Amino acid sequence: MSTESDWGGAPSVLRMILGRQLEELRTGAGLTYEQAGEAIGVSHSTIRRMEAAKVARLRLADAEKLLQTYGVTDRQEIDTFLKSVREANKRGWWHTYRDVLPDWFAAYLSLEQAALQIRAYEAEFVHGLLQTEAYARALLGAGNPHTPAEATERRVALRMRRQELLTRPAPPRVWVVMDETVLRWPVGGPEVMRAQIDHLIAVNALPHVTLQIMPFRNGPHPAMRAGAFHLFRFRARELPDIVYSSGLVGAVYLDKVDDVLVYREALDRLGAQSTPATKTEALLGSIRKEL
Repeated sequence: MSTESDWGGAPSVLRMILGRQLEELRTGAGLTYEQAGEAIGVSHSTIRRMEAAKVARLRLADAEKLLQTYGVTDRQEIDTFLKSVREANKRGWWHTYRDVLPDWFAAYLSLEQAALQIRAYEAEFVHGLLQTEAYARALLGAGNPHTPAEATERRVALRMRRQELLTRPAPPRVWVVMDETVLRWPVGGPEVMRAQIDHLIAVNALPHVTLQIMPFRNGPHPAMRAGAFHLFRFRARELPDIVYSSGLVGAVYLDKVDDVLVYREALDRLGAQSTPATKTEALLGSIRKEL
């Protein structure tokens, strides 16, 4: 079983890892959902939800009893697992923004904070990890015109807090391909856009960040019907790559191998078809002069 050092630090992601470990142990012991449920006095559907990380909290007593039922007898191994359960039951820092945070986006933040690598395609606006405060404020204001100013400022603060992962020790590898449209939309006006491009140039200089631009002149591309999407990869062996795509009122999370492969191949093709990363700074500078 993994230790707490393997997963990356986001509680709901840790619950995913623990759930998969419980599933492996149960199947290894040759037990059904029903048999596992009987061992701790719950239904088979509860066991399914525990393994799928669809429970808000894992009870320590239930986790310990399941480990014993599955044949885990080493006390140190059990204590290590229970320590991870305690960590998984903690709330992420983003919980303090729950007043302006949709439930479906809380899952995204957990993935983002725990990822080893984040790859993304952005079709309309700058990736949230790369936005300036002024750009974020203008974008959020346009997207939520009826939202009170105080709530908009809370959302801006949340977005800025997310960006701390770029400068933390051992940050994730971030690779973003942006359509040229992103840089042509006058979000907040010319001054805001010039400052945003300056920020992109600065962030692009970080060793763990790669930015590429898909120019208009390159024509149709593999993601032209998909819209924006993100692909997360994690350190923990239990976690598959996960694709995230959002809409106006919710989000889709995909982890089936065949589905993820389609998006990974699209990102690979986007990278090959976009302007090489070595020329991104020059292209950004050229667009900036036009503003």
